[in-house]
Amino acid sequence: MVYMTVLIISSSEDPASTNIKNSLLEQTTWDEHGTFYETPVFRHGSMNDLVLVTIPDKKIRHENIDQEVHEHLHVEPKIALFLSRHRSKMGEPTLTVHPIGNFDNAEFGGKPKTIVPAAPRMMTHLLRLINKHLKATDLHYQVCYEVTHHGPFLKIPTLFVEVGSTEIQWVQKEPAAVIASALLDLLSMYHYEEDYPKDIPVLLGIGGGHYAPRFTDVAFQKNVAFGHMIPTYKIDGGTIDDDILEKTILATPNLTGVYLHKKDLKKSQVTHFRTWFENKGIPPLSSKELLDL
Repeated sequence: MVYMTVLIISSSEDPASTNIKNSLLEQTTWDEHGTFYETPVFRHGSMNDLVLVTIPDKKIRHENIDQEVHEHLHVEPKIALFLSRHRSKMGEPTLTVHPIGNFDNAEFGGKPKTIVPAAPRMMTHLLRLINKHLKATDLHYQVCYEVTHHGPFLKIPTLFVEVGSTEIQWVQKEPAAVIASALLDLLSMYHYEEDYPKDIPVLLGIGGGHYAPRFTDVAFQKNVAFGHMIPTYKIDGGTIDDDILEKTILATPNLTGVYLHKKDLKKSQVTHFRTWFENKGIPPLSSKELLDL
């Protein structure tokens, strides 16, 4: 028999990933079920469809892990959650979630011009839970989305959850414990995207910077979930054509609308995207049209 699973992926070469994994193992009961890359595979003691594996290499370049796990462990991953560090030149302490895929080349894993399915409701709920658990500590971290970027390639809904932004934060146990607590809180309620209430609008985000400040603010205030997010720098770079927009729509389950970060886009860009999505029957929505949490 093949079991549907929530696949949680850690990497032994990533200290933040290892800390989140260890905190998950410490906070609740897991049982060993075989090995993957000669490292124990853990199945949650009471939530049998949670499987935690460890890889020895970089997560963003470990392609097709959903297929690999299926072949080696005889489980059917339905969603993938990557535990990861986040690196930034600014070095700000940050806890992030984001979908994956490449709008242009595949410099950091994955496939060129290929978008991996998102898990908008799950990812947004996790973002809020991270913020909630962080507030119970004395830590000072920014909590935010990141826009869609990097690999690896998978065929199932996938999200990254990360501790950043330098080695100072990666090696600390406290921020990793915040993410682990938020994940366990999340998974105590919902395991798969279709488990969420159907009345949560799912939006694509268009415009803004890499850390998606506007979309993050809206998610903290409104009953909404963001899937894939396209930053202004990718639009200005000329990589966002009709083909990639179509792929982004297909990779965002239960899409109900698009949110344009108008203040960060040229008027001509706002007009273009508004018209393009309206012609696809996907309405542009403003925060005023969304219900408060």
